[in-house]
Amino acid sequence: MSGKTLTVPALFHLDPRRMYYGSPQVATGSAVRTVDLRSDTVTKPGADMRRAMAEAEVGDNVFGEDPTVNELQKFSADMFGMEAALYVPTGTMSNLIAVMVHCSERGDEMIVGDLSHIHVYEQGGSAQLAGVHSATVTTLGDGTFDLNQLISKIRHSYPNPHYPRSRLVCVENTHNIQGGRVLPLSFLQELRSVADKFGLAVHMDGARVMHAAVALGVQPSAILQHCHSVSVCLSKGLGAPVGTMLGGSKDFIQRAVRACTVLGGGMRQLGVLAAAGKIALSDMIGRLEEDHRKARSFAQALLQCDPPLYQLDLNTVETNILRFRLRDTQMSPVEFCKRMAGVDEEEVEALGQGVKVLMFPHYGGAVRAVWHLGISEEDNQLAILKAQFCGPTAQT
Repeated sequence: MSGKTLTVPALFHLDPRRMYYGSPQVATGSAVRTVDLRSDTVTKPGADMRRAMAEAEVGDNVFGEDPTVNELQKFSADMFGMEAALYVPTGTMSNLIAVMVHCSERGDEMIVGDLSHIHVYEQGGSAQLAGVHSATVTTLGDGTFDLNQLISKIRHSYPNPHYPRSRLVCVENTHNIQGGRVLPLSFLQELRSVADKFGLAVHMDGARVMHAAVALGVQPSAILQHCHSVSVCLSKGLGAPVGTMLGGSKDFIQRAVRACTVLGGGMRQLGVLAAAGKIALSDMIGRLEEDHRKARSFAQALLQCDPPLYQLDLNTVETNILRFRLRDTQMSPVEFCKRMAGVDEEEVEALGQGVKVLMFPHYGGAVRAVWHLGISEEDNQLAILKAQFCGPTAQT
């Protein structure tokens, strides 16, 4: 590819430290294969899921009369080991609802990791809409944080009128920015002990917690027993088109319904979507191991490049997210992603076909790739070949 000009989409104009979503306008053709590793949010419902949606029994969900929604909520609560659950449109709304319920007064404070999704990618909604202040702790490489630092951030001055009141601590499992890391059960157990000691609630942003359960070989309830509430996304690796489950106690969910309604989440004949959620939780969790295996296979292939082109720690590849760096500092992650998304004649001749592999420049000068049900074994092998072909020094 040296000396060649790639045909690339005009994007990647955002700060890679903050970049999360993008919409590359990729021109597809019969000779070009696209492997989309931008996110597991790009999954599409399969035939069984679409059929269930079309045939779903529905009712007025705001009146509590949609049987499919009610079944999904009961099924979710049982799976989470919690008293109740609520189906809401998005993970961002679900997390915000949890903050609003746990931090019931404006001026309350939550403690979050500085690299958490809630803190970085959700527009500061807790402050913007709920009047809740955030204090941060340093996110460690494995997605955890130092519990002594957490304790140092807890305020003990209430009702002193000059300070917020500490009410909530949030964790993220698996951890997105840190590359799909799984929080150790021992950490969650110790965290809950600290929270109980100081009267704090624990909320888990568990958008990908099913990946954590599969990686640990445990039931989701074994993880969630250490939390007061959890947000679980259905529309990432589980393949539903939309929706997140918010779990907690009966009292928590009763108050969550009020918060959901004021945020615009009071949807009516919702069973059409809830039917997809039922299949996501009942049928799609077991296959997540395939995504983990493909991510690790891709990572191993990057490390086997000769000469070495990429930097990563294989021990950190625990689930479906891979973060890696380029050894050649002359090529930026943005430029690398442009190369991976482009196709030229030299590549077609070398690989036998054109392959567009979509990835994101990510936090800390890395590149992020995410595996999901839309990535076949052949897709994975083509992505490996493309990475070997497009590596920063592969063509020198």
